[in-house]
Amino acid sequence: MTRRVLDVGNCDPDYMSIAQFLQTHFAVEVDRAHALDDTLTALRTGQYCLMLVNRKLDCDYSDGIEIIRRVKADQSLANVPAMLVTNYSEHQDAAVAIGAERGFGKLEFNKPETVERLTRFLG
Repeated sequence: MTRRVLDVGNCDPDYMSIAQFLQTHFAVEVDRAHALDDTLTALRTGQYCLMLVNRKLDCDYSDGIEIIRRVKADQSLANVPAMLVTNYSEHQDAAVAIGAERGFGKLEFNKPETVERLTRFLG
């Protein structure tokens, strides 16, 4: 069975880059959400092995950490692993503090550590 990833809040070029990166290394389908409402709908109606959330949502520049916070607060969704997509370690630390896994930045696609980190969920 193909694993599914939900990409949240990335602009078109970044979504395409993330999807290409993931599909180069893993047999995954990458779905897309833009804000809280469609994220919650997708998570409630689909089966995802990972949710990737942009630090700043493209649709309104709101904080992606709030998406993670809301998902982790929902008992029916809290078990979905989440990662923040950002190059800033302080934002990664904040996401981990609310229950996310340590994510990666868009500048880290070609690093072996990034693939290794994702293999836990997608391999």
